[in-house]
Amino acid sequence: MADDRITEDDLLIAEAGEVEVRPDDRVDDERHDEENRLKPSFVSAVHLALEAGDKGAVYDLVEPLHAADIADLIELLDRSERAELAAAITDLMTSDVIAELNDYVREDLMEALPAQAVATIAEQLDTDDAVQLIEDLDEADQRAIIAELEPETRAAVSSALSYPEETAGRLMSRDFVAVPEHMTVGDLIDFLREEGDLEHDFFEVFIIDEGHHPVGTCALNWILTTPRSVRLTDLMKRDQTLIPVTMDQEEVALMFQKYALISAAVVDESGRLVGQMTVDDVVHIISEEAGEDALLMSGAGDGDINEPIREAYTARVRWLVANLGTAVVASSIIALFGAAIEQLVALAVLMPIVASIGGNAGTQTMAVAVRAIATNQLTRANTRRILWREFRVALLNGGTIAVLIGIAAGVLFSPMMGIVIALAMVINIGIAGLAGVLVPVIFERLDQDPAVASSVFVTMITDSMGFFAFLGLAVAAGLAPL
Repeated sequence: MADDRITEDDLLIAEAGEVEVRPDDRVDDERHDEENRLKPSFVSAVHLALEAGDKGAVYDLVEPLHAADIADLIELLDRSERAELAAAITDLMTSDVIAELNDYVREDLMEALPAQAVATIAEQLDTDDAVQLIEDLDEADQRAIIAELEPETRAAVSSALSYPEETAGRLMSRDFVAVPEHMTVGDLIDFLREEGDLEHDFFEVFIIDEGHHPVGTCALNWILTTPRSVRLTDLMKRDQTLIPVTMDQEEVALMFQKYALISAAVVDESGRLVGQMTVDDVVHIISEEAGEDALLMSGAGDGDINEPIREAYTARVRWLVANLGTAVVASSIIALFGAAIEQLVALAVLMPIVASIGGNAGTQTMAVAVRAIATNQLTRANTRRILWREFRVALLNGGTIAVLIGIAAGVLFSPMMGIVIALAMVINIGIAGLAGVLVPVIFERLDQDPAVASSVFVTMITDSMGFFAFLGLAVAAGLAPL
């Protein structure tokens, strides 16, 4: 019987940095192009190996890849093949690979693997990464995986999962260096040299009292440049930025940005040191929040191409329905002036311009307001001032656009039509400036994310008011009957 095993002659196989291919079926001899993207020929080779059940060939293909490329490969494969690939390359599924995976892909992958396999992967990760791996799974899956973990890891993961999502308690690293305040610099250096289980990357040492409360920090460069006899209490920086375990991740990011932090201590309700946040965690938070806000402003949900179809549908359709309702409001205003539009074609020609420019102006102001709220620049204390500022900016913009469109409409249609559309443009852009601030602020006052589909409501306001102002002024000026 012929051997069904796929051989090196059948697939691209990496050997000592070189690629062997079938002589009669040449394919591109590079795994990646210049931008380090996986080529279709390589992905196809992995697919064929998985289809044939040849785990050895799969491993040989994937083993030379960078962790980020392994993550990309997993995402490129069909959903049904991802678990098979992970099972074939278990020891290659490092923390770096897991960190690079898309959230939905990672969740699907973990649900498809047996609890023991997920636990094995989790044991390789830092606690915060292990929590990220497990937190989105069903409770039953979480319990099964946690039960397979080593006792120390199990306790750390269970503790992290007890905190609300997107808080410092979930995101913090439980690996940090903390020493008692009675030590000298020499004692600390000796401790760091002798301790064999230190966190790999740390930027400062936390000094704690007998109750495990942080009393100061020592940067590594201070420790290395200070005589051994100096006491840590004489060297340490007492003024610290402490992060409560329940602080939202957006507030954590703002603190790091505001105080130019590299790392910060995380404390529990009693003020005891329980973890640390580092700048690399915050960079991830900032990137995540920025993308999330941009998508929420359009009502697109998570906006991820790996998001399940049902979830994508649910997230988007409700805002399209809301948009349909707001469009009906704008259309009803147009219907009020149906006779005027029938008598004067110029109104129908110019109406979309008023609505379009007003919508764009509102979106600009809304984007500024949402960002200001997110960065704590727009609060209850200065809402009126910001509102007045944006209204003045809107009036200046409106005046500029009004002059341009007024001259054009005056030349093409009539001087009175130019005046009418110019006034309507100033009114609508002014309203857009107010709505662009007020809508996100109202969302924020209602304890809702101000980025959530604000554009739907701002567009409704600018469209409705734009049509009303333009058509109403046209009727008032005698250009058309009501």
